[in-house]
Amino acid sequence: MRVFITGAGGFIARAVAARLRDEGHQVAGVDLHADEAAGVVAGDITSDGAWQDAAAGADLVVHTAAVVSNAVGLDGQWRVNVGGTRRALDTAVRAGASRFVHLSSIRAFSDLGFPDGVTEDHPVRPDGNPYVDTKIASEQVALQAHAEGRIAVTVVRPGDVYGPGSRPWTTLPVQLIKKFQFLLPAMGAGVFSPVYVDDLVEGLLLAGREPAGAGQIFTLSGGVGVTCGEFFGHYYRMLGRRGPWVAPTAVAVAVARLAGGAISLTGAATEVNAVSMRYFARTGTYSIEKAGRLLGYRPTVDLTEGMARTERWLRAEGLLT
Repeated sequence: MRVFITGAGGFIARAVAARLRDEGHQVAGVDLHADEAAGVVAGDITSDGAWQDAAAGADLVVHTAAVVSNAVGLDGQWRVNVGGTRRALDTAVRAGASRFVHLSSIRAFSDLGFPDGVTEDHPVRPDGNPYVDTKIASEQVALQAHAEGRIAVTVVRPGDVYGPGSRPWTTLPVQLIKKFQFLLPAMGAGVFSPVYVDDLVEGLLLAGREPAGAGQIFTLSGGVGVTCGEFFGHYYRMLGRRGPWVAPTAVAVAVARLAGGAISLTGAATEVNAVSMRYFARTGTYSIEKAGRLLGYRPTVDLTEGMARTERWLRAEGLLT
């Protein structure tokens, strides 16, 4: 099989590519910066260009390229997350690919609340957050292409993906904890839905291969929810620190708003803001029953094992010093 990956230099994309190569498949991709050794060409998915030629002959296109941030405005996120998805789909069709796997997010359910054990048939909910709203719009673009019969599309909503190389849920929290800048709302009792990167990769490949996945949306998490205090507490222990630091939600949101405002005055972008705090105050979990039933998805790396693997990587990279 020949596979083309957008955002090929990213955390999830690199893990997908490594797994595919281990299985003997041909892998190419596009990212803002080329990596000739990995078959990655330079290109911007928001614009037509020579990068599209590299997708020629692909059987499967895995679309991971996106702005994943609470610190980028609507225009910037729309250009990549929605417009870029449209162009990636057009490229896949032109390349003759038979399947397009689109990475969305569990945040399509919104940060404002959803039922515990929420399933894929629960309505998505725009909430004014650029990331949430553009992920919802990107799903519409992808599923429209499927409905029109242009290409078979599968939408995947990953949970909170952690592990070696994860910026939002591994390296960034460690950096903030080391700087004494990490705080959890809801007294640390908010619900986190971790999925170790290897389990996500397995689910993604099942979604791209199984005929039953065409035209479907799948949530891929580890299948369990833990408190934010429990999840991020692993990083505190790796660093030999007491914690996590916690506060009531209203206090944490106010602190984040003030801290984020102060940082933004320096011209720097920051994920320390009220949106991030509200995300850590979620109360619901996400069902993976559908992925198990239609794809045979069964996560195998629990939090204890996943964090042990993550710690070994962090130490090898010198990030716990």
